This record gives sequence, structure tokens and C-alpha cells, in this order.
Amino acid sequence: MQTGHDAPSAKLVVMIDDDPVVLDGMAGLLRSWGYAVVAAASDDAAQAGLAQLGRRPDLIISDYRLAEGKTGVEAIERLRGGSEIPALLITGEAAPTLPPDVRAGRYHLLHKPVDPTALLGLLSRMFRREDWFLGGK
Repeated sequence: MQTGHDAPSAKLVVMIDDDPVVLDGMAGLLRSWGYAVVAAASDDAAQAGLAQLGRRPDLIISDYRLAEGKTGVEAIERLRGGSEIPALLITGEAAPTLPPDVRAGRYHLLHKPVDPTALLGLLSRMFRREDWFLGGK
């Protein structure tokens, strides 16, 4: 598999998923590509990890459905805190059930199961381009 040659270790990715197996797998994959990763089961845990590092993320990746009825959209917006931090949602949901801001391109969206090659390509494009925030292609 390719390495993330466009992923200098300075790029910090937050990965949020309430499934520990998925979280560990995705975090390991991102690290193997050279990204620094804060892996968390919730936005609260992600904020705690970021506070320990003393920095903001360069990218937020979240599963759409999280524990306790929360969504990845809520987690991303809380971590963004009004800043324009690029975000990627991963979902098993069909597009019609997603909120309008997701369907309108406010977030990059990948469907499960996520193809690692497609994810690597998307991340490489996102970190090379300036229009990555609002779903730029």
C-alpha cells in the first residue's frame, strides 16, 4: 500500500468513532501514512487529547452515528469551535437520511466500508489543495 507522502508528521488528524475496533484500525492506518492522530470515542475525549497536545487539528474525521444519540456533525462542529477545520464524515447511512448540510457538501463524505486507497487519495488531495474545507473537489 502507498504511504502518505503528502502527510508530514506536522499534520494532526482527529479520529472519532465509538467502535473501538474501527477507531484503533483507522488510527493505526492514519499513523502508518505519517499523520499524527488523536483517536477518541467522543468529541469530549478528542478535546481532552487536543488540550494535552496544545494544538488544533488539521483535519477531523468522524463516524456519522456516535454513542448516546450524538452525530459526527455535532462532534465536528464542537471541535471546530467556529474555525474552518476540514472535516470528513464516514457513514453507512444512505444520503437521503443525512442532514441537508451533509448532503450540500459542508463535509467530505465517505461510505462504509471505507476503501483505504480511496481514503488515502482523498486525504492527499485535501492536504495539497486550498479548497478542502467545503467539499472542494
